[in-house]
Formats: sequence, C-alpha cells, structure tokens
Amino acid sequence: MIKAEVRIKRLLHGSGLKLSAAESCTGGMISHLITTVPGSSDYYLGSVTSYDPRIKEQLLGVSPDTILNEGIVSSAVAAEMARGVRALTGSTYSVATTGWADLYGDEHEPAGTCWAAIDGPKGTKTVRLSSHESRKTNIKAFAASALEILAAYIEEDLSKR
Repeated sequence: MIKAEVRIKRLLHGSGLKLSAAESCTGGMISHLITTVPGSSDYYLGSVTSYDPRIKEQLLGVSPDTILNEGIVSSAVAAEMARGVRALTGSTYSVATTGWADLYGDEHEPAGTCWAAIDGPKGTKTVRLSSHESRKTNIKAFAASALEILAAYIEEDLSKR
C-alpha cells in the first residue's frame, strides 16, 4: 500500500493546488511526514503547531466559546482549526488535529482520543480517532490516519472536477 503522504504528492504536485496543516496533539508529525516526500515544497505551504489554546484562538480563529462548550479536543475545534489554517495560508486543502495523546483527558473526551479535520472546496470533514498505545505511538498513528483521511478527501474532490 502506498503511504498517504506519497498519494498526496501524486495528487497535488504540479497541480497548483496547495496544502496546509494545523496540529496540536500530533506536534508537527503531519508536517514531518509531508515534507519527507521529495517535491513537497511545490504544494505544501506550512503549518501552525498550536498546542496552547491561545494560539488556536489568536492564529487560527478558534472561538473561545467553542473551546469552553465543546472542549479543546472536539470535532468543532478541529474543524475551526482546519478552516483557520486554510484561511491563514490561502491553501486549497488543510488538515488539523487536536487530541489527548496519552494520559490526560477531560470531561468531553478520554485519553487516547484525537479529532482530525479536513477542509477544502467541498467543505469540512471531521473524524474521531482513538489509540491507546504509548504517547509516541499514538502521535504517529493519529498523524498517519489524518493523512489517509486527507488523501481520500482530495481524491474524491478531484474526481468530481
């Protein structure tokens, strides 16, 4: 099976379409995986690693009310992060993650939960991911899953053009 980051290159390289990311629990792993593929500078604009809620609010435009009412790890926050980084960078597509990679959770979501969001021309899609391994393993799993979801979103979008 072809890795998602390679599929994404095949879909975006030379197309003029651009990609950005907003990461919290994955801490830059999505960006790392994307940029390990030669030629990614053609379509990858960059990312915001927004660990602190203030960065989510100030740079990505996540509403403090959304964080308060839905929780920092939620579908709504992930969606706002994805829309925010897409607007900030002017990208065609964006991917975002927010989650609890290890021991911590809150009243909204347990440890080992990640929400991934994809934003693009056909709207925003969110997916709840779960992994109960080590912190490092969870981060890698969440990043890989988010890229799989992104690749599928782009494939579907491009097939309808």
